[in-house]
Amino acid sequence: MHSIEALQTDMLRLLRKLISIPSVSREEQQTATLLSTTINCYGYPVDRIGNNVLAFGKGYTKGLPTVLLNSHHDTVKPNSGYTRNPFSADEEDGKLYGLGSNDAGGCLVALLGAFLYVQQAGIKLQYNLVFAATAEEEISGRGGVEMILPLLGDVFLGIVGEPTLLNMAVAEKGLLVLDCTVMGVAGHAAREEGDNALYKAMKDIEWFRTWHFGQVSDLLGEVKMTVTGIEAGTQHNIVPASCRYTVDVRTTDLYNNEDVLHLVQQHVAAKVVPRSLRLRASGIDNHHPVVMAAQQLGIGTFGSPTISDQALMPFPTVKIGPGDSARSHMADEYIFVNEIAEGMQLYIDMLLKLNELI
Repeated sequence: MHSIEALQTDMLRLLRKLISIPSVSREEQQTATLLSTTINCYGYPVDRIGNNVLAFGKGYTKGLPTVLLNSHHDTVKPNSGYTRNPFSADEEDGKLYGLGSNDAGGCLVALLGAFLYVQQAGIKLQYNLVFAATAEEEISGRGGVEMILPLLGDVFLGIVGEPTLLNMAVAEKGLLVLDCTVMGVAGHAAREEGDNALYKAMKDIEWFRTWHFGQVSDLLGEVKMTVTGIEAGTQHNIVPASCRYTVDVRTTDLYNNEDVLHLVQQHVAAKVVPRSLRLRASGIDNHHPVVMAAQQLGIGTFGSPTISDQALMPFPTVKIGPGDSARSHMADEYIFVNEIAEGMQLYIDMLLKLNELI
């Protein structure tokens, strides 16, 4: 059996390797292979579904609840502000630098380390444990976590590894991106001609800016709608016949995406087309064993405004992990080395406490 310390060392070594391999969304083949090989070396067979890597714990027993440990191994593209090689995995002053180190490599390897330790510790688990390293999280792609869900059966709990300073998100906002088109009539700007689509869009935009939904979530606050782009007109002397604008909507557990879409369509002049209805807000019951485990372990809880693969999981989930969301996607991304060990220990403590409470 590997000690916690030995696994922590192994997982830090694995993270350095992951950082060194580019794995932008939809280009994760090499990191998927590395993860598959690593898990195989510990004696666990792997299911490879696209660039998703799935490992079932030993002693999988039909009828027991299933707990899924999940994080992602894809990254965004490095931004132009990097002063370091984003793939060099440099360590300096207790920080491990590199693209994906914080989001979400540290969480990924800490979850894998916890999975391996609990499996090897000889503890009789009251649940089946499954580890999944998934792809395309950064783009909410269909080649990610949704591909593995049919293999899991009924899932009692998903623990999603994202950088949260080891606090637990017990709710998460959903996302609707709306493409809106307002139609008018073209005319000459020098005369009183046409029906200005841009002016009509301005009325819509003012509605988005000032509308307040009636119900406010205790954990997630209000539904937030933000107009983030607009396009109209072809030349200075023609009244625009159409205007297109984009709205970013962050939904809460009190409103499903379909209800928000229907309300918007009733109040604006534009034709409103959602890019997707898949990314839903999530929340977990206060009496769920994982929330009780967090309380007993002194883990803080909160509602998260940022989206993760929780949005695609149709079962109870929480989001927790080492690192800080504020470092995600930043230039010269990093995670503190000691955060990885702390995260792995916290995941182990959670799994053992959960075992007592189920």
